[in-house]
Amino acid sequence: MNSSSGSADVPPSWRPLTPAERAVAIEVLTNGPTSRSEIARRLGMSGGSLTRLAKPLIDSGLLLEALTPVPSAGQGRPGRPLDIVTDPWHFVGLKITADTVYGVVTTLKSSVVRREDRKLGSAEPDAVADAAHSIVRTFAEDFPHLAGIGVGLGGQVRERAVAVDSPYLGWEEVPFAELLEERTGLPVVVENDFAALVEAETWFGAGRGLDRFAVLTIGAGVGYGLVIGGEPVRLPDEHYSGTAERWILDPSGPLTPYGERGSATSLLTVQSIEYQVRAATGSQVGYEEILELAGRGDPAASRVVGEAARGLGVLISHIANFALPQKILLAGEGVGLMDVAGETVFETLAAHRNPRADPVDLETKVSDFHDWARGAAVLAIQVLVLGEAPGD
Repeated sequence: MNSSSGSADVPPSWRPLTPAERAVAIEVLTNGPTSRSEIARRLGMSGGSLTRLAKPLIDSGLLLEALTPVPSAGQGRPGRPLDIVTDPWHFVGLKITADTVYGVVTTLKSSVVRREDRKLGSAEPDAVADAAHSIVRTFAEDFPHLAGIGVGLGGQVRERAVAVDSPYLGWEEVPFAELLEERTGLPVVVENDFAALVEAETWFGAGRGLDRFAVLTIGAGVGYGLVIGGEPVRLPDEHYSGTAERWILDPSGPLTPYGERGSATSLLTVQSIEYQVRAATGSQVGYEEILELAGRGDPAASRVVGEAARGLGVLISHIANFALPQKILLAGEGVGLMDVAGETVFETLAAHRNPRADPVDLETKVSDFHDWARGAAVLAIQVLVLGEAPGD
């Protein structure tokens, strides 16, 4: 960890890692204190090669030899495991919505140690950057060694710096990383919020250690990501979007913004569910109230929630049948649907699967915007500490 100063004002400058060094660091970061022999086994390398790779990582201050030995698989003496150096640096993660900036501070191992939010009076880029800066200043009072900032927002992002198109914020071509770096003096990584969440769950959450893993989120939008071999599958065209708007789950379902019926967007987003109940009843009811009404048997709410549940079952079956993941994580602010209509979801899922197929390992996670902020912090750790993976 080659910081030129222990000052709070100077973020560290980790040296670039080779692909092999990066692989070693990721093994330790995601799995905790690990013996050299176990790391070598997982990476398919010799013990000597691992020792040569670990030395510069220890010398630079990124890794250390833990004090507590771990048993050796052979007859030799127990070895001291390698671990990540976590002190004194921390990372900031920010999730930006149309009306709030949600912030967290994490350790290098992504543990959240502080939260702080700011309501937005305006979604203008400078106003949002000022609110984000206010959060960072507050964090710095208790965590003076902040190493970098990760920002997640809905929409397309170029080069992890420029918000190309963020419909929730009304932004186009906004250099938000530059705006925030000017205010904070810290390196900033900006990314699509869903992409950041997938990275966090792959490294530290539900997908940790899995070869094939899928993430599905429902809430303000519908997000889907597939991870193979520990790496998210990335689209060759960074401007490609709109999958959920045209992923038809029920041809006779509600209309999409583009005229098609029964898409994942029209069936599963919070806004669409609220709109459908409002159109049927004339009442302004929020998502949580709709779920409560459906649980009590209200006709309009029950119909809309039932359609959503059946659509979700079909969507999960498509992912399971064609992507073949070991696990699917269902997350987002809309997952309360499972509490009310989970039985319908699973019945529909089963009806669209081969009866001899293994059960789908579906994990449901009630996530709030601080989880999305943590995802942004994890992305900052990946980029600023471990460097970009080949092909990024």
